[in-house]
Amino acid sequence: MSLLPEVAVGALLEPRPESAELVVEVLAGRRGFTRAIRSPHVQKTGLALAGFHEYIRPGRILVFGESEVRFLESRTPAERVALAARLLEHDIPCILSTAGLTPVAELVDACELAGVPLLVTPTSTGTAIAKITARLEEHLAERTTVHGTLVDLLGLGVLILGESGIGKSECALDLIARGHRLVADDVVDIHRRAESFLDGTGPEAMRFFMEVRGVGLIDVQALYGVSAISVTKQVGLVVQLERWDERHEYERLGLDEQWYTLLDVRVPLVRMPVAPGRSVATLVEVAARHQLLKARGYHPARELTERLAERRGTPEPESDR
Repeated sequence: MSLLPEVAVGALLEPRPESAELVVEVLAGRRGFTRAIRSPHVQKTGLALAGFHEYIRPGRILVFGESEVRFLESRTPAERVALAARLLEHDIPCILSTAGLTPVAELVDACELAGVPLLVTPTSTGTAIAKITARLEEHLAERTTVHGTLVDLLGLGVLILGESGIGKSECALDLIARGHRLVADDVVDIHRRAESFLDGTGPEAMRFFMEVRGVGLIDVQALYGVSAISVTKQVGLVVQLERWDERHEYERLGLDEQWYTLLDVRVPLVRMPVAPGRSVATLVEVAARHQLLKARGYHPARELTERLAERRGTPEPESDR
């Protein structure tokens, strides 16, 4: 049975270079940093404070904006204590107060007692929700690892797959020498974003290192500079390198679309036969340029087919007699 993804409150607050900065101050409940967040969606607490507790969803961050803070301030101390106690009876990972607003002391004390982190950010409510949601989607995204190489080719993320020793790294090295960027080699971490997008990156410990047979491990960033690397890239094309087999019928026109499925997301696929004398890097670059053209609405195979069909449908001019 697969477990639902979750992230601890403390891990969510750790700085990440690829994520938008999120400035927070911990007012109470620091010992609850291990509490689990299970949904990328946050929830506002207006209805819950008004007594509609069935609207509180477990595992979601509660957001306090100005209306919630002012509502609690308008209650008597005894009412504040009761409201805070009822609120914290639910499975709440943490409470985030926005726009620099400090909640009432009764809620601060209740959070400290219950071990529920109470956070305050100076960011406005809308911006804070957008930032925290982006981080949650990143942490809670479905993930997988593939054996391959991911390169940034003219802005298109190209995932190169194939059996061990077929030349994936050498192909990527050729592309880097032509001015393209390496994202990951050998091990590519893939996570699904917003249901239909796949982002790829390399494990942090081995990021931008590449194994080249006969040379050994090389550091692409040290050799070629920062312009030759990219931390992450959306996968827009999969190129499957295959050893040339004369018995196999390879695609020649490109009319039939092929797809590769990762994490239930379909990505355009090109099967590339590898044989002596074929420049694999050139072919992969052409495949990437071809895919970019198709993404802009120009499909060469269909264009030629339509031209030929129009020509066949046009009567030939009569010869002079």
